[in-house]
Amino acid sequence: MVRLGRISYANMAPVFYRVDADVEEIQGVPTELNRMVVAGELDTAAISSIEYARNADKLKLLPRLCVASEGAVDSIQLVARKPLEQVRIVAVTPESATSVALTKVLLPEADQLPLEAYESGDADAKLLIGDAALKSAFEDPTPHYDLGRLWMERTGLPMVFAVWACPEPLADGLAELEDALVASLRLARAEPEQLAFEAAERYGYPPGFLARYFEKLRYRFGPRERAGLYTFLELARDAGLLESVPELRFVQTTGAAVA
Repeated sequence: MVRLGRISYANMAPVFYRVDADVEEIQGVPTELNRMVVAGELDTAAISSIEYARNADKLKLLPRLCVASEGAVDSIQLVARKPLEQVRIVAVTPESATSVALTKVLLPEADQLPLEAYESGDADAKLLIGDAALKSAFEDPTPHYDLGRLWMERTGLPMVFAVWACPEPLADGLAELEDALVASLRLARAEPEQLAFEAAERYGYPPGFLARYFEKLRYRFGPRERAGLYTFLELARDAGLLESVPELRFVQTTGAAVA
């Protein structure tokens, strides 16, 4: 049985909509799943793209799946008390390595502190991800800056927040599992109203809000997404966050591309 990690945020609902596979599902926030994949405690999971790059010598990727956006993503927000050009200290979430790195790439002059610094008044902005970011956008009138939109404005490319990584030695059944995840995603795309209704029951947001959110997410790891990932990793290296940009190494599968 494949040990499959699942990010505990609403962004996983389309991929896990109807997974027809015998798996042991383990949930956690991205940084928890990052650690478990690198340690070999999971057979595959969507992990932070920057964390994949830091451990690429011991990991391979499922070739058809990622978590990306082409523009606004909604669930990665910089909440800023000052205009962006005046932000000098950002309080960052401990839950996501990629979003923290992306904040450094987009705001290289800003120092980073733990999230508590925002509440104590010691930071100009705070970085929120996942359901906390979605909730904040509903409830907090402070200006919110969507990191997916900022990235698109800077590069013209999709932003790949997570990739599906598999530790070596590879577990049996990964190709079949990728087929099942892709099939689940395609069914979710074909049944958007049912997906939104079920996700609303699970995560507590209005179905219409979730339907619009899911439309912004991209899961196909195609040529534009790979170009966006390489660009992000190059800029992260230039910012001192990576020693080098690794070659992408893939699990051998034969399935068709994600629609």
